Amino acid sequence: MKVTKSDWKLFCIKLPDWQEAYMDRLNQEYIRILNGEGNPSDRFWALEKRIKEDKKKPGVQCRCEKESMLYVIRSLMYDGAITFEDLSDFSDSVRDAVSSDI
Repeated sequence: MKVTKSDWKLFCIKLPDWQEAYMDRLNQEYIRILNGEGNPSDRFWALEKRIKEDKKKPGVQCRCEKESMLYVIRSLMYDGAITFEDLSDFSDSVRDAVSSDI
């Protein structure tokens, strides 16, 4: 599917907000890890492992190109960074393309 200019512009506007909200949720999870039970060193290393995994996700960082927009949206949905409702301003073709994979 070819991404329209308006969908691409909208994506570029929304992505930073989606990422900030996702990273805020991650930070809350990290706090729970650090405040959890067990040895401080175990909690530290559990957090380090988790951050190492999370920083590869598109909700944290991604290299976006127009051609990969749908892939990034699908990945954001898979990781729980966004929901289908977050796509309400996008064209029907984008929502249809993404919903066919859900």
